[in-house]
Amino acid sequence: MGSTYPNPLVGAVIVYNHQIIGEGWHRKAGEPHAEVLAINAVEKPEWLSKSTLYVSLEPCSHFGKTPPCADLIIEKGIRKVVIGSVDPNKKVAGRGIKKLLEAGCEVHVSVLESACSQLNKRFFAFHLKKRPYIILKWAESTDGFMAPMHRNEQRPVWITSAQSRQLVHKWRTEEQAILVGTQTVLADNPKLNARRWTGNAPVRVVIDRNLRVPKSMSVWDQSQKTIFIVDQNLDLEKPNSHIIFETIDFSGKVPHQIAKILYSHGLQSVIVEGGAKTLQSFIDAKLWDEARVFTGNTCLEEGVSGPKFTGKLVEEENIHTDILRIYEHGN
Repeated sequence: MGSTYPNPLVGAVIVYNHQIIGEGWHRKAGEPHAEVLAINAVEKPEWLSKSTLYVSLEPCSHFGKTPPCADLIIEKGIRKVVIGSVDPNKKVAGRGIKKLLEAGCEVHVSVLESACSQLNKRFFAFHLKKRPYIILKWAESTDGFMAPMHRNEQRPVWITSAQSRQLVHKWRTEEQAILVGTQTVLADNPKLNARRWTGNAPVRVVIDRNLRVPKSMSVWDQSQKTIFIVDQNLDLEKPNSHIIFETIDFSGKVPHQIAKILYSHGLQSVIVEGGAKTLQSFIDAKLWDEARVFTGNTCLEEGVSGPKFTGKLVEEENIHTDILRIYEHGN
């Protein structure tokens, strides 16, 4: 997770005489695809003509940073190919399957399709819905508050354990962007990086209609690409390579406009971290795919209430003293 963007997650195995003789998985954009690694792992090439290749996503048919996998499969004489899901990318979209069929291969499609599509839900959302896969994330107390009514000098006020916070940083390395509203930045001065885990830092996205966030705050530090979503009527300074201004009409459908902007930047996924108003705006717009909600072992009695939403609970686990619940939108 997080290392193959903009490519999907793909795995392949080659079976000869009921035994796996080669396997591979795509590790990073620009590096060999799963099919190539699986074929290269086969000890005796003469076995390939009597083997079956199983692959979770349709083999590519175009030249990118690497040659087409469909061509290699044909060249190596593999006669039977079993495919999990069709590639939604318009550069492929059935062309790989067509090329294999025209070469005389026996092709089976949509085997364990649901599981294979789930693996690449970000990739599919991006190419089919023309927007990133949207993950809502927040933490709340046992009585349903995201933050206390009044803050002391502690910024931010932690509701969850250190273990949960580390998990969140792992998530940040797996997704391409992280989004917050103005009030969250002003209240907590978050870095929005992945300092508690090894991996890529996400693109920071800050909704700041009137550019109220002081330049002394961390989101301006140019340590990672940051997109400020601002009012279309603002007189903006010239951006640099790490700070980008994108304008929207705040009287319109704000979440939809933001999703369109993130798509234009090629971002396949985004974690919406808050605050409550920002999270609720995406919920009300019915523009979310997954919600990850921590309940900490804390009672606040009063404060900022967590968002109100309806979703399908798909996972629940204990993270040290916290409970993590993951919901799907189900749309």
